[in-house]
Amino acid sequence: MRVVVLGAGIIGTSTAWHLLQRGHEVVLVDRQPDAALETSYANAAQISVSYCEPWANRQAPLKALKWMFDKQAPLLWRPQWDVAQWRWLLQFLGQCTDRAFERNVAQLVSLGAYSHATLKRMIVEAGIDYPRSERGIAHVYTDARAFEEAAQAAELMRRYGVQRRVVSREELLRIEPALQAAGDQVVGGTYTPTDEHGDARVFTQALARRCAERGAELLFGHDIERLEVVGGAVQRVHLRARADGTVRALQADAFVVACGSYTTPLLATVGIRVPIYPGKGYSATLALRDPARAPQVSLLDDGRKIAMSRLGDRLRVAGTIELAGFDLRLDTPVARARCHMLLQRIEELFPGVADTRTPEQGGEPHFWCGLRPATPTNIPLIGRLPLQRLWINAGHGTLGWTHGAGSGRALAELMSGQRPAVAMDFVGFESRRRAATAASAPSAAA
Repeated sequence: MRVVVLGAGIIGTSTAWHLLQRGHEVVLVDRQPDAALETSYANAAQISVSYCEPWANRQAPLKALKWMFDKQAPLLWRPQWDVAQWRWLLQFLGQCTDRAFERNVAQLVSLGAYSHATLKRMIVEAGIDYPRSERGIAHVYTDARAFEEAAQAAELMRRYGVQRRVVSREELLRIEPALQAAGDQVVGGTYTPTDEHGDARVFTQALARRCAERGAELLFGHDIERLEVVGGAVQRVHLRARADGTVRALQADAFVVACGSYTTPLLATVGIRVPIYPGKGYSATLALRDPARAPQVSLLDDGRKIAMSRLGDRLRVAGTIELAGFDLRLDTPVARARCHMLLQRIEELFPGVADTRTPEQGGEPHFWCGLRPATPTNIPLIGRLPLQRLWINAGHGTLGWTHGAGSGRALAELMSGQRPAVAMDFVGFESRRRAATAASAPSAAA
């Protein structure tokens, strides 16, 4: 089968790899000159199966309202004259119940474990070497009340097979000695030794090259003009080369939309509405001034809801979500405040370890923002869409790196007529299974 995959982030590139592994012919398309130059470019770097918790929970609505006027808030909702935003928010509110939270956690953890195992296998099979650490992830608490509630979160993860355990302040400082400098702020934490972190961009770009070596055609630097639909099926995708404006139409047996947040406007052009809305996340990548005192374990700071991961001689700090449409500016007052918060928090926890000077002070922090494609449940959309030959792999929110490898494998399995060995709902899969069962069942007249 010839498959065109639209989008070469971690999701699309993983999908391409697993389709090639199953003998399909693949064309991988992206508007950027290389893979992983948008949402996968400078994320938090964590493979965090232990923290696969949806944004929607019982406390979320009140917190979101409280944080609306705080430029540095972990989740900042900026109301827009946008029907899509309000529709998404209403669906999100419907997920803010204990029952929905438990259901969503179960599926997210299931996909996370499946994806982590898949990633480890891919690293070996593809022979990819990239900045990576398997020292686990520690969740750091600086508020005593929040730490008291950590036991409940850890128990929830253990219920689904994730070994996230509560650790005292003293044990946390033994796990990550770099926290000693801020030891008087730390009250305790949780720790999952089976989690890891690594550079998603470097991995994804290497994986794209491996795809090319196995016969995939890489069409980078091409914008998607439109999907051509004839008789209820997608027949072609029309592309325009950014270099010279050349237009070409690709025919295929199947088309996969893995365009992150831009999946929504693309599918809207063919009459398909999906509940994916962009959440703007920020990161700063900092040079290390004192590598000997830098953290080795990837960390989650509960107070600020940010992640910190060492990538060789750099420190990546990332987090926060801003619901404000497709705004990618870094020069707004809100953006500057959120970038400043990242630097400030690094200096509070690891004083003097990284170069947190601003450009005005002679420093060179690499600030970045990306749009996290979130569904109201945080469960991604993987599977067949209503139009024939059209599939989707999008909506991973902040867990694209955690769920990317497994999502690509799951979709490739679905497209190859197999059922993925992961306990979660797939778009269109159950209806197809029921139809197949009904067709193969003996009729009442037989």
